Amino acid sequence: MPVRAVIFDFDLTLADSSAAIIECTEYALHQLDAAGATPAQIGAVIGLPLHEMFRSLTGETEPARADAFARHFVARADEIMVHGTRLYPEVPSLLARLREQGLAVAIVSSKFRYRIEAILALNELQSRVDVLIGGEDVQRHKPDPEGLVLALARLGVPARSAIYVGDHAVDAQAAERAGVAFVGAVSGMTSFDGWARAGKQAVVTHLGELDAIVQRMQRDPSEASG
Repeated sequence: MPVRAVIFDFDLTLADSSAAIIECTEYALHQLDAAGATPAQIGAVIGLPLHEMFRSLTGETEPARADAFARHFVARADEIMVHGTRLYPEVPSLLARLREQGLAVAIVSSKFRYRIEAILALNELQSRVDVLIGGEDVQRHKPDPEGLVLALARLGVPARSAIYVGDHAVDAQAAERAGVAFVGAVSGMTSFDGWARAGKQAVVTHLGELDAIVQRMQRDPSEASG
């Protein structure tokens, strides 16, 4: 079945907010006198829900501590995240090309929807995104497919007619569980070779190559199994 919709993760897929996320994480950990984490360690968990980030970075399992971490993170993020996020330069033209091809565009992310909306507004891209599912819109985060399933329902598109694009293994896992074809981004922690070793198709150097992959899928739907 032809591709009708392209769904994107946000952080390290469409945009680089890593410096702001690292600052917010360091701030929240400091407020709790929690174990410190290096920028590289924080970078490796970007895209995970805040509670899971806290557990991964500290090894702590107390829910109240994770809740407090999330509160401190959000408070600092409200101050710096929108203006501290940089869309990748190829993104605006890519979204325009996808829309010109008649494809729906959606975002499914663990990041708060209101924050993504503000970033899109700052970059005048709201009109190029049909559906936006943020962390506050679901009960179960990736790798659970709930966000993807919700986006598909709002788009009115079956899973086999959609592609999910993401930078993290949890994105690939969510796509597989939702029955959606996956394309790896190489702007996060996983390279093209890393995706290939995992048996996943991916852009080679940057996200601007995505529409060529979509066009190949349109010609040969069997490629959508990657």
